[in-house]
Amino acid sequence: MTESPQRNRPDSPGSMSGGDDSRGSSLSKRGGGSPASRGRTTIADGVVEKIAGMAARDVSGVHAMGSGISRTFGAMRDRVPGGGKSVTRGVNAEVGESQAALDLEIVVEYGVAIADVAADVRENVVAAVERMTGLEVVEVNIAVSDVKLPDEDDDDDESESRVQ
Repeated sequence: MTESPQRNRPDSPGSMSGGDDSRGSSLSKRGGGSPASRGRTTIADGVVEKIAGMAARDVSGVHAMGSGISRTFGAMRDRVPGGGKSVTRGVNAEVGESQAALDLEIVVEYGVAIADVAADVRENVVAAVERMTGLEVVEVNIAVSDVKLPDEDDDDDESESRVQ
C-alpha cells in the first residue's frame, strides 16, 4: 500500500492577505488575527478515503467495496490476526488545499436500481466528507464492478472453521 502525499490548507482562506484588519491594532502586534487563523490544517488523503468508505457502506444496496481482486486480498488479510477490515478498500481520494475528488468502486446487490444506489452513495459521501473536513468535494466517480447475486457465496462473510 502506498502512502498518499499530504497537502496543507489554510484554515480560513484569505486570512493571510495582509490587508486592513478591522479588529484593532493590538491583535496585529501580537501575532496577527484570531487564533483560528494562525497556521494550517493538513488533511491526508487516507483520512478522506476512510470517511468516504464509511459513508458509502452506509447506503442501502451497497454490498461491498472494491474490485474482485481487492476483495479477495482483503478477505485473506481479514483472516490474519491483527489484519482487520480495510475501510478504504475501493476508495481513492485526491486532496488539494481546499477541494477533494473521489473515485469509488462498489459492488451492488442484485435487484436494486444501480443509478439510484450510485446517486445515494454520491450524496452520502459528499455530505460526510464536506461536513467532517470542510473540503469542497468537486467530484465523486463511482464504478460498479460487480452485482452480488442472492445465490453466490460471499467472500467477505466469516466461514465456519473446519477445526475446533
